[in-house]
Amino acid sequence: MAEEKETILRIRDLHITFCSLDGSIHAIQGVDLDLAKGETVALVGESGSGKSVTMKAVMGILANNVSAGKGTIEFRYHHEDGRTETVDILKQDKKWIRRNINGKRIAMVFQDPMTSLDPTMSIGKQIMEGMIWHFKIPKQEAWNRAVELLKEVEMEEPRKRMKQYPHQLSGGQRQRVVIAIALACNPEILICDEPTTALDVTIQAKIIELIKRIQKERQLSVVYITHDFGVVAKIADYVNVMYAGKIVEKGTTDEIFYDPRHPYTWGLLSAMPDLDAREERLSTIPGSPPNLLYERAGDAFAPRNPYALVVDDKVKPPMFRITDTHFAATWLLDPRAPKVEMPKQLRLRLNRMKKEAEEHAGKL
Repeated sequence: MAEEKETILRIRDLHITFCSLDGSIHAIQGVDLDLAKGETVALVGESGSGKSVTMKAVMGILANNVSAGKGTIEFRYHHEDGRTETVDILKQDKKWIRRNINGKRIAMVFQDPMTSLDPTMSIGKQIMEGMIWHFKIPKQEAWNRAVELLKEVEMEEPRKRMKQYPHQLSGGQRQRVVIAIALACNPEILICDEPTTALDVTIQAKIIELIKRIQKERQLSVVYITHDFGVVAKIADYVNVMYAGKIVEKGTTDEIFYDPRHPYTWGLLSAMPDLDAREERLSTIPGSPPNLLYERAGDAFAPRNPYALVVDDKVKPPMFRITDTHFAATWLLDPRAPKVEMPKQLRLRLNRMKKEAEEHAGKL
C-alpha cells in the first residue's frame, strides 16, 4: 500500500467577496483544495474564474476591498528546529502573515516578471532583500546565497547578473530571477501564476522544466495556475477545473485528461490546438463567463452548456463522486439524468493522446 503523503495545505469552503461601487461580487464560492508535500496541483480555467484570487488568499495578499466571508485555509509548516505547526491563514493578521508566510514559507511566481521586479534595484539586491529581512543574515552571506540561487535557476554569468537591472535582461532571464527570488527563503509551497504566459514557446518549455527540476530537488509543493491544458499535462499530479468561483471538476491528471465528466472540461479540452485534427476551425465554448454581481439560482455554466437539463436552471449541482480521487459538479452524473457522452471528436482525440502517452512511456 502506498504511503499517504503529508497534506500541507487544506482549503475548505472558501468564500471571497469583492466590494465594488456596483455591489458585492461573490468571486469565490465554496472552494475546497488539498496540496500534499512534493506534489503539484493545477488550477485550470478561463480568466476570471477565481484561480489567482484563491491563491492570493493563501498568500494573505488580498486587496483591502476583498474579504474572505467564511472558510478555512489551513497551512501545516515546519519550524527551523523541526517542529510542525498548523495555522489558519484567514485568522492571522497581515503583519504576522508578512513575517511568517509571504516569501518565507509560501512564495509566488507571477506571470509577468516586469511587474514583479523593481526597475530601480539591481538583481542582486532584489534576491538578497527577502533573506536579509526574514533571517537577519549578513549582506555578504546573502550575496553568496543569491549567486548560488542564480546558478540553481541556470542563469549564465551569475556574478555579472547580480549587478545588472531588470531592463538589461531578456524575458526568460527575468523570469529566472523571479524564480530565484521566490526560492530565496526556502519556501515549502511555490505558487506559479501563469509563469510562462509572457514568454515565447521555446523559453516556456525551459522554464517549465526548470520548475520541475527544482521542485524535485527541493521536495517543493507546487500550485500551478494556468489556462493551458498543454502545460498541465507536463507538470501536474492533480487538476482542479474552476468556473465562476467554484471548482467544477477535480481529479488526477489522467482522470481529467482521459475521462473528463464535466461539459466545461470537455469544452476546455476541445479548444486545445491539435495538429492531427481534421477540423479547420478550433472548437470554442459558446457565450461568456457569468457576471458574478448577479447570483444565479442554478448552475452558473448552464447558459453555455449545450447539455444543460431543466434542473440546471433551478438548483446548483453537488460534487458527484466518480472515483476516490475524481469528482465533478454536473447534474449529468445524477443517476436520474439522461445518459450523455462527451463529443465524439473529443473522445477520439483523448483516446489518441492516451495511446501516444502509453507508447512514449513504454520507450522510456
